[in-house]
Amino acid sequence: MAACDARDIEGLLTGFTDDTVWVTGTSVARGRAELTELFGSVMVTLPPTLTAGNVRSGDDRIAAQPTERLSWDGVDRESPIARFCQLEGDRIASGKIDREGRAELG
Repeated sequence: MAACDARDIEGLLTGFTDDTVWVTGTSVARGRAELTELFGSVMVTLPPTLTAGNVRSGDDRIAAQPTERLSWDGVDRESPIARFCQLEGDRIASGKIDREGRAELG
């Protein structure tokens, strides 16, 4: 979360495997190049900040519910989001994001 809040894309990507699949709503990013494009776009257009929330983890899975704050169409929004991640070692191999029942803004 610190890397996201600092807009540190390279730092953020160190937490992901090279072949990560990241799903947000109908958008799917596969691999580092697509993650770099996705996160770079989000950090410029929405600049979100995250606050830690509930976290549950198992051997190779994490479920987390941080709160996301961002600006969309000139309106500041605050939403709990749900993240479900599959791990390989200590890095995210796949993830799915849901924002208040949906992942898409608008």
